[in-house]
Amino acid sequence: MKSIFMFIKRAGNLGLIIFLITVTFIYAMFQGGFVSWFLFYSFLPVGLYSFLIAVYPISSMDVKRLTNQTEYSAGEKLVGTITINRKFPLPLVYMVVEEVLPSELKYHEKGQKSKVLLFPWFKRNLTFNYVFDSIPRGEHLFTEIRVRTGDLFGLVEKQAVFPIEQKFLVYPKCYDLIYRQVESRFEQGATASNVNLQRDTTIAIGIRDYKPGDRFSWIDWKSSARKNEIMTKEFEQQQSHDVVLFLDRTPSREFEQSVTFLTSLVRSILKKGAQLSLISIGEEQSIFPLRGGETQQQQIFYHLAKVKSDSSVPFSITIDSEMKKIYQGITFMFVTSRLTSDFVRALERLSFRRANLLVFVAKEKGAQLLQLEIGLIETLRRRSVVVKVVYEGHYTDVFLEVSNS
Repeated sequence: MKSIFMFIKRAGNLGLIIFLITVTFIYAMFQGGFVSWFLFYSFLPVGLYSFLIAVYPISSMDVKRLTNQTEYSAGEKLVGTITINRKFPLPLVYMVVEEVLPSELKYHEKGQKSKVLLFPWFKRNLTFNYVFDSIPRGEHLFTEIRVRTGDLFGLVEKQAVFPIEQKFLVYPKCYDLIYRQVESRFEQGATASNVNLQRDTTIAIGIRDYKPGDRFSWIDWKSSARKNEIMTKEFEQQQSHDVVLFLDRTPSREFEQSVTFLTSLVRSILKKGAQLSLISIGEEQSIFPLRGGETQQQQIFYHLAKVKSDSSVPFSITIDSEMKKIYQGITFMFVTSRLTSDFVRALERLSFRRANLLVFVAKEKGAQLLQLEIGLIETLRRRSVVVKVVYEGHYTDVFLEVSNS
């Protein structure tokens, strides 16, 4: 339907130009005299130019887009370059070139020119740049470039849309964070957090006398033959520290701060060699099993680049349902941007299981806690739940502050 309307409009403009040339010519023929012929010859170049613009194949232009990167971190600069090559150098008085932005980028454009007015005249090759000084997190899709031109008096206006799709991913900004294992604290005193101790049977650090329960494969036969006693290898004790992270995806104005802190937290935990799991539930459920290494980090970062605060279920319900599936002996960390009474009650129920619980409340720089939130923090701390308010950009010593609080 839209294409039919555009065809009718172009045909109408072309007919109008022919009609005006014909009328001025007939007027000069019948009226005669200098004035009538002057009017005809004065309008004839304008009419012919408008006619050429009307039949000019604007869609035949070669339009390309190039960005300075394919992947970004939030806050980095995006520079887009649009190049236009014209096959027919018809003089064009003006040309409006526009990068059609997705809705999430229009909000962040803030005066940056993705739409520009050019004066090409006889130029065949045109180039212009647009810049986003701080690109927001997310998966963005550029779909098309719109080009519009016309004649000097507005008799003809033509527009062409060039479908050029380009998708790029903007990862959350990541800050350096020094991760330290935090001890559980209960009313009876301080105890070490629940961790699993595993023997690394590839690294023997010594030998000792055999004890009941030692594996047959641990026997050091050479030492046993030399001492005429059964000797077993002594292996290095390695501490495996498992962490389960919960992301609060209920709608919040400060959700971006939660994602930024969580990204920094994930990188620092995995860098220490620990294993972690991420539970992120909204319209789509994303649960990453306990793993470590670079692959786990890449998968979680990819998720955090696209995640949205779209959960219709309270965070407390998510915690209650998921904690039933998780075994004990690991550390649980909850990243949220606000505290609610339901959330605190869910953590109180967990505190009776002597679980190692840490809550991080992510806030914008300079944000003040509500009086309700202050009261809820005190309630959690009385239940031996570690609570820390973290402000954007001030993450480096957050675990040192936690251990000293």
